[in-house]
Amino acid sequence: MAPKPETIISAFERSGIIPVFYHDDAEVCMEVLQACYDGGLRVFEFTSRGPNARKNFSKLLEMKQLTMPDLYLGIGTIKNGADAAAFTTLGADFIVCPVTDAETGAYCRSENILWIPGCMTPTEIAVAEKNGAALVKLFPGNVLGPSYVKAIKPLFPQLKFMPTGGVEPTRISMDAWFDAGVVCVGMGSNLLSKQMIEDRDWNGLKDKIMQTFAFLDAKR
Repeated sequence: MAPKPETIISAFERSGIIPVFYHDDAEVCMEVLQACYDGGLRVFEFTSRGPNARKNFSKLLEMKQLTMPDLYLGIGTIKNGADAAAFTTLGADFIVCPVTDAETGAYCRSENILWIPGCMTPTEIAVAEKNGAALVKLFPGNVLGPSYVKAIKPLFPQLKFMPTGGVEPTRISMDAWFDAGVVCVGMGSNLLSKQMIEDRDWNGLKDKIMQTFAFLDAKR
């Protein structure tokens, strides 16, 4: 059984940084997850973006269960209820979507699993809220920007926001987003450097994650 949605949201807020990752190679996925965990991350979003998504996600779940009991491992890039159900059955702790799909929201409510829909416009955010979302993914973050968060937050005082895409692991970028009022940020290749992954520089990746945490801690 997945943790309660409010438990996951609290973990997102504590972490502040949500890594977003997919790779076809299961060994690479496991090394990246280990580097993230060793760097202090306790929330991880694996994305369903390739042919090996389910197989590799199962491998990560095995790692979590064996050596990472305090990690919350969810699945992203979910666009329909059937895929949400498939990954929930595998053991996903939360579901992240690039779109606001009411069917997926209804499924997640029925299973009491956290649903994080992706939104870009105020109308999409309103639809997400009406369908039970408590935390909304703002995507793509590089198009919307921190000023967008400041503009829409007063319209949705009960919602929490997480931008994904375009957030950089720098003090300037982190300050701008958190000053705007987000509770956490999703980061893909800006945090999980493609070059470091190609070089198998897992210690360097861990150090980069720890440095990004330091920027966030200085802000809090």
